[in-house]
Amino acid sequence: MLVHTALLRSILLNILFLSAGAAGQYPSSSPLAVEITTVRSPVDEDIVIRFKSPPVGTCTTIFPTQKQYTGYISLPPHKLAPVQQNYYVNTFFWFIEARTNASTAPLTVFINGGPGSSSMVGLFQETGPCAVVEIAEGKFGTQARDWGWDRSSNVIFIDQPNQVGFSFDRRVNASLNLLDTKRILPASSAPAGQPEYTYLNGTFSSNDGVSSANTTEIAARTMWHMLQGFLGTLPQYNPAITSNSTHSGPVGINLFTESYGGKYGPVFAAYFESQNALRRAGKLPMNRTLDIRLASLGIMQGCVDDLVQAKFYPIFANNNTYGIKALSLVDQQNAASSYLSANGCQQQIQSCRNAVSTRDPNNEGDVDLVNQICKNAQISCYQTVLGPYAKSGRSVYDIAQLVPSPFPPSTYLEYLNTAEFQSGIGVALNYSESNSAINNAFVETGDYERGDQISQLAYLLSLGVRVALVYGDRDYICNWLGGEAVSFSIAAQSPAYVPFYSAGYADIVVNSSYVGGVVRQYGNLSFSRIYDAGHLIPAYQPETAFTVFTRIIMGTGMSLGEPIDLSNYSSNGTANATYTSRAPDSAKPTCWIRNINRTCTDEQKEMIMKGEGAVINGVLYDKASGWRAPGSSVSVQAGYPGTVPSAMMATPITSSDSTGAAKTTQEVPTGVYVATSTPSTSQKGASSKSIMANLTLLVLGFTLVLSQTQ
Repeated sequence: MLVHTALLRSILLNILFLSAGAAGQYPSSSPLAVEITTVRSPVDEDIVIRFKSPPVGTCTTIFPTQKQYTGYISLPPHKLAPVQQNYYVNTFFWFIEARTNASTAPLTVFINGGPGSSSMVGLFQETGPCAVVEIAEGKFGTQARDWGWDRSSNVIFIDQPNQVGFSFDRRVNASLNLLDTKRILPASSAPAGQPEYTYLNGTFSSNDGVSSANTTEIAARTMWHMLQGFLGTLPQYNPAITSNSTHSGPVGINLFTESYGGKYGPVFAAYFESQNALRRAGKLPMNRTLDIRLASLGIMQGCVDDLVQAKFYPIFANNNTYGIKALSLVDQQNAASSYLSANGCQQQIQSCRNAVSTRDPNNEGDVDLVNQICKNAQISCYQTVLGPYAKSGRSVYDIAQLVPSPFPPSTYLEYLNTAEFQSGIGVALNYSESNSAINNAFVETGDYERGDQISQLAYLLSLGVRVALVYGDRDYICNWLGGEAVSFSIAAQSPAYVPFYSAGYADIVVNSSYVGGVVRQYGNLSFSRIYDAGHLIPAYQPETAFTVFTRIIMGTGMSLGEPIDLSNYSSNGTANATYTSRAPDSAKPTCWIRNINRTCTDEQKEMIMKGEGAVINGVLYDKASGWRAPGSSVSVQAGYPGTVPSAMMATPITSSDSTGAAKTTQEVPTGVYVATSTPSTSQKGASSKSIMANLTLLVLGFTLVLSQTQ
């Protein structure tokens, strides 16, 4: 089957959570680019680690005592054997200490999806300790985020696979055309008639799809080596090591991921366990490797398995809890019929998996026939089942919003491409939010339809790993109806989890007046529906996302946060999650020059080509007078590389979602909320119960012990 380039580009832009990230000019050296430590891993001398502490203010934290490290973990060619890896792997990471008790805090690994999306999305738009803000015209800084996940955990954000974000195989100078996101080699001047600010010269990875992973299985190998290097070099953040230990035990970490992470998470975790088994069998050297075991796996808005989830695309588009009819009933029925038809989406996925099991069982993506069968399955499912939604004109990431949607804002793209920032974190590479070459490499192997992630998730449950599925109820691309079906499929493959079916939906009590969603939980398996959240849940509902995250890693009840016995705990509530809500009005577009394809209207694109309007801090305005200078409080509370905020926050910044809901109610920037019951009145999901929840801020030094694997 022949696939046209335009169709592939459509898939890249819609199905796999990509946005058009951009680059600045060539990175240059400055006095900030100093104090880079380079060492070989004590665990594996083939692994080289280069890292530094970024200057204060680069990512402002609640407490100035929180240590941060940015850098690269490098693998030589052929390290991933038997995989054909004839290239260097330089994986970028950003580590942030927990706000309190970092020496005993749990460790959370956060990776975004794509495939090809940078985890700086997670750091700066979702869960990291800081948010990028405008300080003045031409100047950006960062403010501490009150609900950053460093509030309860050490966190490491990893740009993977190779060539994603700041990660690279080799560096090349090239041009980036912001109008179509294409890279041009060699670097050149802007085409005649095109504004120079839309055609940027910079330094990038090679953009060669063969110099990176092209399947999730191969990406898992790289991630294992990367964590071996990190934990071997910085053992003080290994949760398995206590202050009086003389040797390293199993590493109990928390892996959180989203979107395509529904495929990454299960495969990565299963690969870690297979490596652990090889160590125990004496097939890997004990003195040159570490056990890496998960305490919990959190999948947010995960696209896990189309055999389970694909049928829910047309259902959600026509019959959702916001009353939005993105598909007519006829279109819904046609899409549903296509899924089940002869040689339709379902049958092609099954053909793909049959081919994988017989011809490419290790998912190395090097068998052309298998790749073509699986790629055809992915395209068929998109065209006939998922794709019809596009004509609605609504965002695949938020059904309540028309395209282009301005949320979350792309301010951070400007900041990450400033010379002082890049020098501060020790990189000689421009930043791109997504890499279409890597995404396309995964499309070419049909990786999206290959996996058996449901079985892997059931396997993790059998090992005692907490498996949490978390879904915002406004996302279409990996919608919560499909996520709920995944939770039932996992339970169906886990004999001990039959009681999950009879567990009820309990309110997720976030604070004394707000219910953020509902959760079904039995033992270590949970499924949460988060109210009024799109694809990037923490950007929409920061307080709810943090609360759910912390309860997962602590192993407490997802509803109230109380200590529970996970061997027999079952949530109580209704059989179905039926709460309905009114969709907010669609927001007015904001045209970000570094994200033109996803954020600008056709009229704004025409303005750009005509040289009309004014571009200030990366945003296109009709007139320069449309820009408003930030208030004085912003410059007081914001830091930038080398400069601490002139007034450190005594209390966290009041936060809200894009509609103004779920505002912060706590003035203490540490701890997690524990309730005794559902509040009698709440902002959303009000309950008829009359007992108000009591606030308990747990001392994190106590709760952290609960997150370690025993």
